[in-house]
Amino acid sequence: MIKIPDYKKINVIIDTDAACEADDPFAIVQALLSPKLIVKGIVAEHFNEEGSVQKSFKEIETILDAMEMEVPILMGEEYPLHKASSMAEGGNNCSQGVDFIIKEALREDKIYILCQGAITNVAMAFRKCPEIKKKVTVIWIGTHGGGEVKAPFREFNAGNDITAANEVLSSGTDLWLVPSDVYTTINVGLAELKLKVSPYGKIGKHLYENMIEYNMSPNAGWTKGESWSLGDSPAIALALNPDCGKYTFEPAPYINEDTSSSVMPGNPVIRIYKNVDSRYILEDFFAKLQLNFPV
Repeated sequence: MIKIPDYKKINVIIDTDAACEADDPFAIVQALLSPKLIVKGIVAEHFNEEGSVQKSFKEIETILDAMEMEVPILMGEEYPLHKASSMAEGGNNCSQGVDFIIKEALREDKIYILCQGAITNVAMAFRKCPEIKKKVTVIWIGTHGGGEVKAPFREFNAGNDITAANEVLSSGTDLWLVPSDVYTTINVGLAELKLKVSPYGKIGKHLYENMIEYNMSPNAGWTKGESWSLGDSPAIALALNPDCGKYTFEPAPYINEDTSSSVMPGNPVIRIYKNVDSRYILEDFFAKLQLNFPV
């Protein structure tokens, strides 16, 4: 619906634990509806639960079916890095998703990996093919940020694979980090989603009903009740507009077992976002959904 010059388009891979909560599907849909983003493929990420990567894969299939779109979907690693690595015989026998990341990174001059969960697949790809570290930009929703930071709660994405988190943070790749105090600010009410999302196509109906179903489940006991934070959407928005938030350049943190952050001497400097524009992120999504799936 919206045209932009070809030279402004970028290649992206989405890495997502799509079935873990209800916000990942919103980010996936926003990426697929954004003409700037050439989505080369979507890699299913585990969420440290038996069979979770298969669940993520199935949810991605559901999204693409509802949108009547075809994009390559790849199975990522089934387990956190310490277990996946031993099962892969030292990294020589990896998942299709890891091999896809490597292949696309080697083929393209530049590619962005938009990570909305544990960062196992990227870490495994770096282990198997270290040269791609210099060819990719990784935008990751995760951790509690840089410096010495106590953990106000167990940060889900880093906590699902702390080994992978620390390997990527110390890798020297071009890393844009969106920590918990930033990604939790993308707040939206369920009433607004019913009004602005639910009526618009099969995908709008799925997004809304999936959100309500999760909100009513025992897994969502930590939520506020009639609102949600679309915390994965900044990964998409920053690929669209890196200046839709303020950031600093700081040494990458070291993630402790409780997901608190510590200073690690010698860690490379990375980009850490301090805030993002929630109005831009949400309104861009609502507008694209309604333009592409009019009532």
